[in-house]
Amino acid sequence: MPESTRMAGATTESPESELLWGEPVSPDQLAAAEQGYESCGAAERLLWERLSVFEGAFGREAVQEVCASGTLPSGEIQTVLDRLSPLALLPVDDLFDGEDGAPRYWMPHPMRAVGARRLTARGDRWAVLLHHRRWCVKLARQAADWWQSGRQVDARNLALRELPDLAAAMDPTTAPLSPSAEADTSVEIAVSLWFLWVACGRVAEGRTRLRHALSLHFGPTPARALWLAAYLELESGRPEDADPLLVQAWAAAVRDGDDRCLGMLAHLRGATALFQGRTREAAAEFREALALMEERPEFGPSRELCWVALALTLSRTDPEAAQEALDQAVLDTAARRAWTGRDLWADAWAHHARAELLSWDGERERAAEHARRALRAHLFLGTAVGAACAAELLAQMRVMVGRMTSAAHLLGAADLLRASVFEETYRPAEYCATSRDRSETLLRGLLDDRELRRAYEEGARLGLFALAGEE
Repeated sequence: MPESTRMAGATTESPESELLWGEPVSPDQLAAAEQGYESCGAAERLLWERLSVFEGAFGREAVQEVCASGTLPSGEIQTVLDRLSPLALLPVDDLFDGEDGAPRYWMPHPMRAVGARRLTARGDRWAVLLHHRRWCVKLARQAADWWQSGRQVDARNLALRELPDLAAAMDPTTAPLSPSAEADTSVEIAVSLWFLWVACGRVAEGRTRLRHALSLHFGPTPARALWLAAYLELESGRPEDADPLLVQAWAAAVRDGDDRCLGMLAHLRGATALFQGRTREAAAEFREALALMEERPEFGPSRELCWVALALTLSRTDPEAAQEALDQAVLDTAARRAWTGRDLWADAWAHHARAELLSWDGERERAAEHARRALRAHLFLGTAVGAACAAELLAQMRVMVGRMTSAAHLLGAADLLRASVFEETYRPAEYCATSRDRSETLLRGLLDDRELRRAYEEGARLGLFALAGEE
């Protein structure tokens, strides 16, 4: 079953078909799994059944939190897991390993089908699913906390590693009893993972999951959910769709007494104005956001990012004020260094702003180096919007020093990135479009259409990761 159908459908399927969509299991495989189940002792059978609620790989701590109960005490879980793992589980070498290097496991689909059926027959499925969803809420909160405390790579890797299970918990239709019963949980997880959708480039996925969770949510919509919905519309290239959500979010934040959200909304209004080229309004909104933000924000964009956004806004009209904003971002970062790591997302955009300012001063080689650092930083995080903007800025720098083919390669690769991530109707921010227009105007004056088209195609073939490594 396609994921879109699964997300929209009701929970009327059997546990096996629900778990095994897109993964057919043969009768022989099921028979072998049943035989293995029957050979287990009572405790191993209980754990086998409960492990069937995991959508992806899992570690020992997750097993203890989700599967322990009165009939399977927490203190016995590890011993039972060690006995069960050779019979029903596969060891996993995760792409995003945890810090402790603890072993992780995956239950093959035939074993999950058998476990799910027996768990349902025992009458325990809904209780274990609720434990699973509470564990997912805890994971999402931990990832959000890590992002805010400067452990941004760890936060991203944790969210990606656990995304199969987090995705299931973000779908209210998979909840016990009824979709509306767990819609709050689904929305909370989606909002906690805001950085994964916005800063790490999974905009379309975040937009889909949040809208689906909100469609089944009853009662007042949380202010932060509306803030995230507006942010995702903006990052999707729809500032006009973000505006009404911003209005609703402001009213909800006032209603909820969420002062932190008011600062986040001021930042987002500034980002929307900057996207549309309304630099004066953008600067005013970013300054308001800084006035509202506490020294150590516990959620959402950091003060450093807001200072950098202000610098970007001023970089083409008031370079001196833009440099002052960048200096303030550095001071804010230094003040936080005693208790936290770096804001990699803010650093990436700071390189972009420095490239703009150095280009203004005529220091083209240094400007190009900062643009390349911005590109590499955005690619590392996975931010498609930032990577495309940085590539087009770097292309402008390359044109200015006569490296026409290299510039055209970058533009072709940026086009491919946007086409692969966004819809055909996507339009980039005004400040990105300005760099692109400057570059293309110069390129068309020096290369004929055939040469330019060939260079674009070659750049798309090479890709931005390869081009970001070029000096």
